Amino acid sequence: MTEHLKIGFIGTGVMGKSLVKHLLKAGHELAIYTRTKEKAEELVSIGATWASSPHEVAKNAQILFTMVGYPHDVEEIYFGENGILGADNKGLVVIDMTTSTPTLAQKIDKFAKERGMLALDAPVSGGDIGAQLGKLSIMCGGEKGTFDQVLPVLSLFGETILYQGPAGAGQHTKMCNQITIATGMIGVCEALAYGKKAGLDLDQVLRSISTGAAGSWSLSNLAPRMIAGNFEPGFYIKHFVKDMKIALDEAEKMNLQLPGLQLTKSMYDELVAHGYEDNGTQTLIKSYE
Repeated sequence: MTEHLKIGFIGTGVMGKSLVKHLLKAGHELAIYTRTKEKAEELVSIGATWASSPHEVAKNAQILFTMVGYPHDVEEIYFGENGILGADNKGLVVIDMTTSTPTLAQKIDKFAKERGMLALDAPVSGGDIGAQLGKLSIMCGGEKGTFDQVLPVLSLFGETILYQGPAGAGQHTKMCNQITIATGMIGVCEALAYGKKAGLDLDQVLRSISTGAAGSWSLSNLAPRMIAGNFEPGFYIKHFVKDMKIALDEAEKMNLQLPGLQLTKSMYDELVAHGYEDNGTQTLIKSYE
């Protein structure tokens, strides 16, 4: 890889915006696309170039990142009209960072190879904070050679960047991540609900339990938001519900029962039914109020 690359980025939401900033800061040339152009204005003002479609981004890029909401969004930007895989750009590396299905990751890999392109599925964990600090965990599936090729670029915003196996393995690893978070969120909420009922100073409780055996990312980063009544999204409930559904669907294919995950999803489904889908995942604490 040359020092300064032509990089495309599709999907500049809560996390994508921070990643584009890291790439710009490193001196790379960025072309971006998002469905709502106004959401990209800040990035254009600091050096990114706006493109009119995914196809337009893919035509001239050396590496193209995608980070959108749902598997059907991924399907549309890769295979739809004016999609990425319609571009004539042999050697292009496409990296989907959306949390999507392993099956779709394998489909993208297959079609990319047929067009002389390279593909990775590379979902991330770390939320908005990890994206801002450049300390995401990135889980990669695809060809090992492709992973090695783009590792220096991934290192601009990732701290733990690991190769997990062939196409789809990154997405399967992300499901392991989401399953761990899902059931852990119940534990965080129940600990705070218990502490509140017991009349404890919840900030002081967190100081004690966050650094012990109960410690977790959710406890350190989301519990303070719960206590403060801050339900702004670092990660949307609607996207978390999507991830849990993917994990449950994949588990069913493997004849695996995940009762903890089923319980958590049912609780988040209830929040969605009450209109909280655009809130952050820490909003689960409302189930205990």
